[in-house]
Amino acid sequence: MIIKNRLKLCAIISSVIMLTALVMTLFGCGINYGIDFAGGLSIEYNMNTTFEQGDIETALSNQGISDFKVSTTGADGTTLSIRIPKLESNEEIQDLQSGLEEELLLKYPDMNTDNATASYVGPTAGATLIKNAILSVLIASALMLIYIAFRFDLFSGMAAVIGLLHDVLIMLSFMVILRNVIQMNSSFIAAMLTIVGYSINNTIVIFDRIRENNTKPAYHSLPRDEIVNISISESLGRTVNTTLTTLVTIVSLYVLGVASIREFSLPIIIGIISGLYSANMINGYVWAFLEERGIRRKKAKKRRR
Repeated sequence: MIIKNRLKLCAIISSVIMLTALVMTLFGCGINYGIDFAGGLSIEYNMNTTFEQGDIETALSNQGISDFKVSTTGADGTTLSIRIPKLESNEEIQDLQSGLEEELLLKYPDMNTDNATASYVGPTAGATLIKNAILSVLIASALMLIYIAFRFDLFSGMAAVIGLLHDVLIMLSFMVILRNVIQMNSSFIAAMLTIVGYSINNTIVIFDRIRENNTKPAYHSLPRDEIVNISISESLGRTVNTTLTTLVTIVSLYVLGVASIREFSLPIIIGIISGLYSANMINGYVWAFLEERGIRRKKAKKRRR
């Protein structure tokens, strides 16, 4: 009964988050895809001096561009980064770049146009990137299932993969909920795979303690959920302290970092918190539920014989 109640509570919390994201997506407020996924143009200029962002925005507006993102990069804040979605032809890109450079050179004559970097990502490349991201998570999950099933047991592997997919779905849900704060770019894939490894590490620590307690003679008569409770209590200090230490670093990067760093660090912050939640509140109890159900089935088979 305790297992069912805890799993039910966790399922409600996670379902509310995921359903909120699903409803937003159905009403046209889904993930805010960046250029890496949606396609578009990215240009970087070394201005060789500090510049006003308003001047860049005015120059882009004069070129007929209304949808853009301007940011400052570099240690000295003199590198201009421009992202523009929805450009379709090379001729359109070249006209925009030449017109933009001509206007900006009037205000910033030290602007380096010879070494400008411009990259265009088409919608097809973005679709391929999404496909590869999904494939990489599925492959990682399958390999982890095999490893944990071999290292512990099949039910542990199934519980760990369920927790893993839960963390990824929570990250995706918050990318929808926080769509006005952050775009999804290729850095999200790196963050997602980082969390896959980080989350499974916490889970393995707890499962190792569950296996150890499960073999102790004093605990043989205890229900599986009680063994999980004991194991989580014994591991809680380690997992919480490790998570907090990591969060301090990542939150500092998000607060003090530039836009590209924030795009990477925010999903990791969400994933780390979700991983702590799933490792301590979901995965062990999923294992206990599967283990108890397996024991009941074995007893039922023996009675039929």
